[in-house]
Amino acid sequence: MPDQDQTPAVSDTQPLRKPTIPKDAAVLVVEDNVSNFVLIARMLGYLGIHCEWKTSGYEVVEYADTLPRLDLILMDIRLPYEDGYGALKKIRASDRFKSVPIIAVTAEASMEQMKKARESGFDGFLGKPLDPDRFPDQIRRILSGEPVWEFS
Repeated sequence: MPDQDQTPAVSDTQPLRKPTIPKDAAVLVVEDNVSNFVLIARMLGYLGIHCEWKTSGYEVVEYADTLPRLDLILMDIRLPYEDGYGALKKIRASDRFKSVPIIAVTAEASMEQMKKARESGFDGFLGKPLDPDRFPDQIRRILSGEPVWEFS
């Protein structure tokens, strides 16, 4: 017979309360693959989040400076002209963007890549292919300040 004083187990993958998304949140997606960008843009749109798109890390700070608001950067690692690591360094050197979370988004999803991203200064890691069922919650958690490091 079960003990009456036991509380039900709470899954750590299902929060009791969904984190809220800041009103008028804006995300910069740095992604060279059009199909991947369209998928990300649709999923963000479903959450009511506006996103901008840059296809390379090259001049990403200059582009970000033209945006009135920036709450999050989703950065592919393998990019033409300048990869995500180079772009990360430049963004972090800008006073305006020092506190903006930058999440590595990559098909090179492994423990080694996640460790490299963490050591390089990324604020989180999402492996591709992105999971449309998990992505909304991942973004909510990131925008509420929770670190998300997931590659499967």
